[in-house]
Amino acid sequence: MAPPTGKGYKDVRNGAVLQMVEAASLGLPFEVWKTRMGRFRNEGNVVAFRNVYSTAGGGVRGVAAFWAGMGPKMFESASKGAVLMVSKESIIEICQGAGMSPMLSGILGGAGGGVCQTVVMGPCTYLVTAAVTGDKSKTMTQIMSETWKANGVKGFYPGGSAVAFRQATNWASRQGFTEGVRTQMKKMKYGDASAKLSPLEEAACGIIGGSFACWNHPFEVARIEMQARARAGESALSMMGVFRMVYKDYGTPGLFKGIVPRLLLAEEKEAEDGKAKMVCLGLTAALEQSSMVGKCIRKSAG
Repeated sequence: MAPPTGKGYKDVRNGAVLQMVEAASLGLPFEVWKTRMGRFRNEGNVVAFRNVYSTAGGGVRGVAAFWAGMGPKMFESASKGAVLMVSKESIIEICQGAGMSPMLSGILGGAGGGVCQTVVMGPCTYLVTAAVTGDKSKTMTQIMSETWKANGVKGFYPGGSAVAFRQATNWASRQGFTEGVRTQMKKMKYGDASAKLSPLEEAACGIIGGSFACWNHPFEVARIEMQARARAGESALSMMGVFRMVYKDYGTPGLFKGIVPRLLLAEEKEAEDGKAKMVCLGLTAALEQSSMVGKCIRKSAG
């Protein structure tokens, strides 16, 4: 079997670009909105959205509040995108080479890639949560310094178990559901599971798969609560402890607080991924053409 192509430099670069483009546009505002609701579960969708704006003072500051934690979010996006692209594609290729179906290969690849992401996502999501739910007068540098002095490296990983469960189930579900929908669409529309879908059809499959993958939102609520409690200096709770507390106070709906912005985030991610892939392809073509021109010039000079 040929070595996995997912380990290539292009996959690392593309993974970083895809995630950073998504985060820099509407990804982070949806993330901030979702984080607000995950911590303040008595707020509805509209109230939470307004409070993100108003608690920052409104005006330009209110708008900027939707991009709170931009620094750590961009670092997270660049690193987790590369990690996911390399690990997921490598696992998928190995699984398919072993004779597994596209859907099963997608589930295993997504789960493995999601777990690998936890190492970089733990500290970055903690800092974003601290920026959204904590003291707005604190700068990111102050938050990092205070966390390091209090607990060292460990202080950046509260809710690590919830992050791992969330990422593993998210990408396993998203990849698996998307592959399943893609296969069915190929069979229904073209009568051939190996047929090629149009960009619009690929995007539709991704949106459906990403939406179904949001079933694991309770892990996200637990992650936000555990990180916010750590930053606020409140007593620590395990993931199961958070589940019990939230269910006792708000019932099952409490475990899905912030599901609306997350669904919007899933759809926006697919749209941005499509655009970013086109950009990446364009950059790749430009670099390859530039390389060819350079070689021709050197040959002529020689």
